[in-house]
Amino acid sequence: MARVPLIDDVQKPELTELCDKLRAGRIGELINVYRILLNSPEMAEAWYDYMNAVRWGNGVSGRLREIVIIRIAYVNDVPYVLGQHVPKLAEAEGMTMAECDALADWQPSDLFSDAERAALAYADAMTKQVKVPDEIYDPLREHYDDKTIVELSIIVGAYNMHNRVFTALRIDPEPGT
Repeated sequence: MARVPLIDDVQKPELTELCDKLRAGRIGELINVYRILLNSPEMAEAWYDYMNAVRWGNGVSGRLREIVIIRIAYVNDVPYVLGQHVPKLAEAEGMTMAECDALADWQPSDLFSDAERAALAYADAMTKQVKVPDEIYDPLREHYDDKTIVELSIIVGAYNMHNRVFTALRIDPEPGT
């Protein structure tokens, strides 16, 4: 059970305009991420704008974005994020269930390209130890330009923040998941 109340505009009609904005960006649904954040409406709106920029406002492919998001959720043991991304969002970006499952332990898998493996190693290092050794960073340079590396770094950092906040607040799974 969540440590703070799940809020919506039924309980707080003054939030209707913001809830409508949040729903519009999530195909009409007010997901628990935002229902928790609505305890601080200012942060809910800032989070929404920031995370939309992180997910959609860069040149990282949807497939690579989902690969690192799912991997980070496995490393951080965040079932909520896995439930949000697997299978619906991952499959929409061309991933298979076998690939999603392999992200729990990607290193022995042959389902990922060399470029994806370099990004996975980078995401693991950023998530597990924060400091990224040169031997993990350098292979990124073989596959990605500076812009993509910066954008990938922001995605990894943002989803680690995302995972940590909602784990600390014990976010409830969405109904039906």
